This record gives sequence, structure tokens and C-alpha cells, in this order.
Amino acid sequence: MPGRLIFGWIILRRPASIAAMFFLAATSASYWPFVVLAVSVAFIIIAISKLRMHPFLALILAALLACLLAGNASWDVVQKDGKVKTMPALVGAVEMVSKGLGDSARDIAISIALAAIIGMCLMESGGADKVVRRFLAFFGEKRAGWALLWSTFILSAPIFFDTMFMLMVPLAMALRMRTGKDYTLYLMAICCGGTVTHSMTVPHPGPVAVVESLKLNVGESLVGGLVIGAITCFFGFLFSKWLNARTDVPLRESGGVSLQDLQGVSAKPENELPSFFWSITPVILPILLISLTTVFELAHAGAAKGAGWGLTMVNALGGELGFNGIRAWVDFIGHKNIALLIGAAISVGVLAKQRRFGLKKIEDLMGPPLETACMIILITSAGGAFGYALRVAGVGGAVAELAKNYSLNLILLGWVVAAVVRVAQGSATVAMLTAASIMAPMVVGADLGCHPLYLFTSIGFGAMFCSWMNDSGFWVVSRLSGMTEKETLRTWSLQLTADSIIGLLVTLILSKLLPMV
Repeated sequence: MPGRLIFGWIILRRPASIAAMFFLAATSASYWPFVVLAVSVAFIIIAISKLRMHPFLALILAALLACLLAGNASWDVVQKDGKVKTMPALVGAVEMVSKGLGDSARDIAISIALAAIIGMCLMESGGADKVVRRFLAFFGEKRAGWALLWSTFILSAPIFFDTMFMLMVPLAMALRMRTGKDYTLYLMAICCGGTVTHSMTVPHPGPVAVVESLKLNVGESLVGGLVIGAITCFFGFLFSKWLNARTDVPLRESGGVSLQDLQGVSAKPENELPSFFWSITPVILPILLISLTTVFELAHAGAAKGAGWGLTMVNALGGELGFNGIRAWVDFIGHKNIALLIGAAISVGVLAKQRRFGLKKIEDLMGPPLETACMIILITSAGGAFGYALRVAGVGGAVAELAKNYSLNLILLGWVVAAVVRVAQGSATVAMLTAASIMAPMVVGADLGCHPLYLFTSIGFGAMFCSWMNDSGFWVVSRLSGMTEKETLRTWSLQLTADSIIGLLVTLILSKLLPMV
């Protein structure tokens, strides 16, 4: 039991009656996994927030610590050839962490890289600007806040939040220059739409990891996340209007963008932008393809019951044989990696045609976003390794048993776990990874009382809670918008906290009204 001996040695170095009592209670089989959880999560928090350790290193070391504290005398590790090899505690712990990281990278790496390419192409081609203009034309300038909200909500599906905010904030500044008011409203509309999508939709790294951990259908998570996210955005925007009435943020030069340059944003000729159809296709098409796989899956399940629209659809496509033949292709093009690959190919084509760029120029442009994506993949995979370490250490089973004994609401518990980790260490992605790792074993064989989709959204909304100075997003918003730290706390931090709580309430209400979706 090397893990418990290590922990006991630490306690004995600084003896105290309370610590000794805690250690004696914790060393029992039923309580020890909670010690593993508490120590490893505390390590992540201290390493990132106090020691300024890179999240990748902090998560890897936490995963290794969790495996060591588990107290196993040996580990059964699956080798490349599929055979299981028994390894001693120390070496086996390292191998288990490596396996967890590799499994996570396999599931998310391609999706995140392709999303980075789509985001870059939309920005460089002017496609995102085109979509925003059309939304403004539809809603009108007086409802520009709504236009920014929904255009950001749609466009940020494949784009990381910081990239999306960099794209949208010049438009918010230009609108402020044109209207002379409502700068806070424009900024919060962007933040609301972008952060909700960041926590609700594949292929963002947090949602991808949660979907994989909870074994959810990707299409269901995408549709459900968008619907519940849209409802949350609607009410969140009402809170944005409340903030705008109480906090008037002045327009300042920031992010290397001069106010003089901003005057040209809204005056850019339409002929310099791609068409609306080709601008929005790289975003919408992958969503539709992924969702189509869910339609076919539900149709097949309905046909198996011998009734309903599913049976009608199967018969219309030539019976079971014809339906299965078509479904094989739908499942292929609707796989998240293939759907995003199609979207990326279209976005590259739009960029090449609109800007008359050659392949060499496009290759150069892909470099920086792919470098950013690689760092995100590393951090996310390290989070997966940490989650895997917690699972093999028995944490999930212990938490599940506790929840069963005390009849805890698992939807609320998922939100609380994600919110606590979010406030402690800042990263929404790490918060989702940690919460999913803890909650995933509880779903297996457990009666949630509702569809696991609601656990997915509760974790996502919990990971949005109370962003402050330990969150990189806080500084992106503060620096690029020209807000002071105090103004950012009074707007951005309050907005995300409100969105998190609103999202939880929407999730809880829908889980009661539509428990199985």
C-alpha cells in the first residue's frame, strides 16, 4: 500500500490530533478514494494557481499522484498487441497515465485541429464578417445586441472562444462608435454567445471530453447542447441588458487596434467578402451531418419497435437492406472527424477563392492555429489521463456509492463539482474534464431519472461559473475590449456566473418536463 504509506508519512511529519483522526478514517477501503480525489485535485489547484505550473504538467503529475495514492501493488496494463501485462506499482502507474493520455488524444485530436483550421479560414476570408453583417441586416441596428449574440452563438460552434472574441470585438467597438452607447451590452452579448457554445458543443475540447466520458451520442449532445444553450443565451442576454444599464464601459483603444481603424470595419465593401451561403456552410454543414446520424439512429430504433416515423423512413429507403446501406454512408460522413474535415475543406476553398491565395500561403496561415490546437490537445489529453487515473483509483465508484446512500441529485452534483474546480483553477476545459471524470462512473448502471444529456449540460454550465483573474479568458476579454480589471469583474465575471446559474435552472426544469428528451 505505497500510496497510503506516503500519505501517512506526510501526516506524521506534522502530527495533529485532527489530522491523525482523518488519516485513520481515510485509510479504510471505503474512504480512501476520497483522499485520492482530494489530494490530487488540491495538487492541481495549487500547482496551477500558486506555483504557476503549466496545466499540462500539473494534470500529468496529478494523474501520476492519483495512481500512486491508489495503493495498488501492481497494475494490469493493456499492451499494443492487446495482451495484458502485470507491472509493479511505480512503473505500472506511469503506464496507466500514458494509456489515459493516449486514449483521450485519439478521441479529440483530429476534431480540435480541424476546428482550428475552420476558424482561421472564416476569419481570413471575411466569411465570419459576412455572417455578422447579415445578422445585423436582419435584426436592425437597434437590435444589434441580439445580432451579435446569435451570430456569435452560431459562429463559435467550431471556433475557440478567444479567437471568436478577437473576431467580434472590433465589430462591438464599431457599433459603439456608430451608436454612441451600449458598449457593455455588445461585449456581453459576444461573451454570452461564445462561452455558452464553448461549454455546450462539440468540437470544443471540454464538450468533446465530456461526451466521450459519458458515452453520449455526439449528435444528441450537439442538438441538445445547442437547444439548451440557446434558451440560456436568451435569458442570459436579458441579464446583459441589466448589466448594460448599470455599467457604462467607455470605448478605449486596445489590443493593437486604433479607433481610427475601427471606423473602416463597418464600411468594408460587400464585394470584398464571400457570399453568405459559402460563409456559413463550413459551420452549419458539419452540424447538420453530425445531427443526421442521430436521425438515422433514432429511425432504426423506432423501426425495431415496429411503429412510428422510424418504420416509415426505413420502408421509404428500401426496407432494412436499403436503409442500412444508406446509413453506412451517413454514419461515415456524419462522423465528427469526417464532418469537420468536409467543413475544413470548404472553408479552405472559400479562403483560396476569395483572397486568391495559393496552397503555400494557406499552409503558412494554418501554422499558428494548429500550434494553438496542439497545445489545447495536450492539455485536454492530460486531463483525460487524470480522469482515467481517478477511475482506476476507484474514485468514481466511491462517489457513486456516496450519492446513492445520500440520494444526491446527480445533475446538481455535476454542476457543483465543475463549478468548484472552475473557480479554483480557472480553466473551463479542465473543470469539465475533472467533473466528467468524477461523474462518468456514476452513470454506468445508475438511474439518473433523466437522459444523461442533462448531466452533460449541467457539467458544461458549472464550468462557466465565476470566471475571474485565474482564467485566461478573463484577460483576453479585459485586454482586447479595453476594460479595466474592475470593469471586467463587474461585467464578464457576473455575466458568466448568471449564465451558469440560468443554464443549471434550464437543465433542471427540462430534466423534469422532458426527462428522456
